[in-house]
Amino acid sequence: MQDLEERLRQLGMRVTKPRRAVVEELSTRSHIDVASIAAGARERLGSVSTQGIYDVVHTLTEAGILRSIELPGAPEVFELARGDNHHHLVCRSCGSITDVPCPVGKAPCLEPLEDAGYYIDEAEVTYWGLCPACRPADLVSAPHQSTIHTH
Repeated sequence: MQDLEERLRQLGMRVTKPRRAVVEELSTRSHIDVASIAAGARERLGSVSTQGIYDVVHTLTEAGILRSIELPGAPEVFELARGDNHHHLVCRSCGSITDVPCPVGKAPCLEPLEDAGYYIDEAEVTYWGLCPACRPADLVSAPHQSTIHTH
């Protein structure tokens, strides 16, 4: 928590109880939406508005303390930004999200064949499939199959 306080001060931001509560909640659970963050913050603080939590979450995301994950057909979820440019496995059935490391090297860890003149500092990759709990029994012992779809 001391790192958070130092980081906020370096960014010229105040250390507030709602900001601490949001970071504490995301240090115990990851990939959760604002409603879940707000519920956990309320347990820590007693009373805080959902709008207040939205404001904190978006301020901390803009400051690079949190990372937003926006997946098609799902609410935006958040995690602590670790600066490791990790990627995610997402279950098509239950929606669970699991962190996976970059396949190679350091951030951005993947480079496009053509960068069109962009300076690239991050790559986001989402692997879609079925988690072990949702995978049918006939796929449990099947070898890994991958059909890569790029968008």
